[in-house]
Amino acid sequence: LNDQFSAEEQMKRFRSSDAKEQQFWISQLQACARRHSDSSGSSSSGRTRSFSLLPHLTPSSSPASQRHLGHAASPSNIVTITHHKSPAAARRAKSQYPGRLLEVKEVMSQAEGQQKNLVQSIDSLPTKGPLSCLDQDLLLLKATSAATLSCLGECLNILQQTQSHSQAPPPSQASQRNHAGHGSPSGEQLKNGGLTPLQSAELNFPSSSSQHHPGLEDISPAEEVTDTEDNEEEDLGVLDDQRSIILHLLSQLKLGMDLTRVVLPTFILEKRSLLEMYANFMAHPDMFLSITAGATAEDRIVRFVEYYLTAFHEGRKGAVAKKPYNPVLGETFHCSWEVPRDKVKPLVRSNQGSSREPSRGPNNAQQGDDSPGGCYRVRFVAEQVSHHPPVSGFYCECRERRMCVNAHVWTKSKFMGMSIGVSMVGEGVLCLLEHDEEYVFTLPCAYARSILTVPWVELGGKVSINCVKSGYSATVTFHTKPFYGGKVHRVTAEVKHNPTNTIVCKAQGEWNGTLEFTYSSGETKVIDTAKLPVTRKKLRPVEKQGRTESRRLWQHVTRSLKEGNIDEATEHKHRLEECQRGEERKRSADNKPWTPKYFTKEVRRGPEVLLVYNTVHSVQPPV
Repeated sequence: LNDQFSAEEQMKRFRSSDAKEQQFWISQLQACARRHSDSSGSSSSGRTRSFSLLPHLTPSSSPASQRHLGHAASPSNIVTITHHKSPAAARRAKSQYPGRLLEVKEVMSQAEGQQKNLVQSIDSLPTKGPLSCLDQDLLLLKATSAATLSCLGECLNILQQTQSHSQAPPPSQASQRNHAGHGSPSGEQLKNGGLTPLQSAELNFPSSSSQHHPGLEDISPAEEVTDTEDNEEEDLGVLDDQRSIILHLLSQLKLGMDLTRVVLPTFILEKRSLLEMYANFMAHPDMFLSITAGATAEDRIVRFVEYYLTAFHEGRKGAVAKKPYNPVLGETFHCSWEVPRDKVKPLVRSNQGSSREPSRGPNNAQQGDDSPGGCYRVRFVAEQVSHHPPVSGFYCECRERRMCVNAHVWTKSKFMGMSIGVSMVGEGVLCLLEHDEEYVFTLPCAYARSILTVPWVELGGKVSINCVKSGYSATVTFHTKPFYGGKVHRVTAEVKHNPTNTIVCKAQGEWNGTLEFTYSSGETKVIDTAKLPVTRKKLRPVEKQGRTESRRLWQHVTRSLKEGNIDEATEHKHRLEECQRGEERKRSADNKPWTPKYFTKEVRRGPEVLLVYNTVHSVQPPV
């Protein structure tokens, strides 16, 4: 409580402008004293330790700065950090070396000395003038630096207590590290109708000796069933105990830091793999199939832009921002869509501006081997082809329409303060074999905003779509919301005929709302993404999937998250990651690089590389 008394002495030197401000600071001191007493009385708890973000509030913080915290004087609005130690976290904490805590303590001592020098320098400034000791920014700097050091000191105390409790002889390491989960405490907790422990067979990734694939797996349409999973996440915001973990993580990050190798808490995970998220971008396959039905090159690129702008809202289902599972190396995802033929009847515009249905040639009328009567079949496969860096490849085709998409994406995430940015590095190629056209396109960046309150997703950046043969290109700009004013999720686009430098189409609106298209003929078209019909994908049940398919691989993590058992989900996730690390070490020792199952590298335009789906299953080129 000495800090509060010293703060009270400082307040005597601080001259508040009126009695209202004086009463404000007195209330703050009283609230701090009560919270300090409460936390001291409960500090003996071995499993939970709580403390306030503002335990040592000083009068250096002005009322103006406190207004940004939303009436911090009310104890009910104080953000409380609660540390819950899961069994997995407790076991991993025992492997920490005591010497590291001594190093942390030395760094803390240095930081405290520097903070004292800062306070003395500010106090030595005159009370009046352009830069005074009562400047609001300087007062806020004193308060935040003191609060930060206080929180770090509490964290260090918790680590020291954890270290002292872990001196007892640990249980058998073999039983804890058993990937089958038979001897681990978390495995024993799964008996009463809950999850069963992961079997060792579930964690056997393809080893270095089994990377040669004599034949690619052909998914039988008869085994696939319509997906019933709902990808929308509950919009609950961040709970207090979760916020404490995020704050602890943020304290270890630097602005612009690469988050690729940072282990993120399990509760922020979305209940699907990144590979499945890419598949969900195909939720409107009827619009995708309509691209090749365009009578002219202009019609086709305009249809592609329409499909491109409407694809993201379903892929990013739900308002709350959560992170999909990082696919493990060799993970795959297979699915398909059945599209009724009568739905693929886009109205294409002639040169005179009139609308008509496209003519159906023999390629449009033929029925493939695996297509049900009256439906086109669109097939999708994705594979994680690299772990460091994390690169995914995905391929989508409709054999009857003789069109396919090859794409590879390298997800690069970085810390941006109160948000996280994810760059989608790579490109995709849409091939319309009937017209011998290739459309090369890129993907926007994604941002998770307000990560301490209610996280939400925003897309940003400029992407391009280009067809060399036809001379048409498109530029799509996803606008991020400015700090003051402005709209969220705004997007604009232009389609241009490069040889004549003529803009043939413009679009504007929201990528998850209403989009308005204006054509060179003067026609307009409005698409409401919320009202577009969604075609459910079809995939095999989990019990029929291969061991490396996403839903089977992550089934225990997904089930634990649905049940709200974060500790259990963390355990299963940790086992998957450890198994992958073991396979990586084995390949490194044998000097055998990983070989993807479904994709090969193809050099395009000099040093650029595209991951191409193996031609044994791809759409055959025109004869």
